[in-house]
Amino acid sequence: MSDWNKAIIEEFRANEGKVGGQFEHTNLLLLHTKGTKSGLERINPVAYFTDGNRYVVIASKGGADTDPDWYRNLLADSDVSVEVGTEQFPAVAAVPSEPERTTLYEKMEAINPGFSEYKHKTSRVIPVVTLSRK
Repeated sequence: MSDWNKAIIEEFRANEGKVGGQFEHTNLLLLHTKGTKSGLERINPVAYFTDGNRYVVIASKGGADTDPDWYRNLLADSDVSVEVGTEQFPAVAAVPSEPERTTLYEKMEAINPGFSEYKHKTSRVIPVVTLSRK
């Protein structure tokens, strides 16, 4: 785990899911996946919004040309765990197909305009993931 993510996770847990700085006005959750190679638990802070009873996250990796590791991990094993605020619960990850993927991505862009920038930085189609409680 990077020092960057470790600091965000510590702040998240110390402040009931709230993080300051550049993430002060961003809804963050902690996504727990199982590493595809190591089998070890991996925890990543990820921006989200809710769509009905689902949590929606974007595998943007800041507009990089490769998918984030957490995305590859949940493709291999869709059983994940999610921390929101002070609550942690098991969930199932799913990757919506078009046109739902685009609709959900556009909702995130409306909430957080930085995601518009990310899609222009890369030639890949940035995946969208829904997380549903088990």
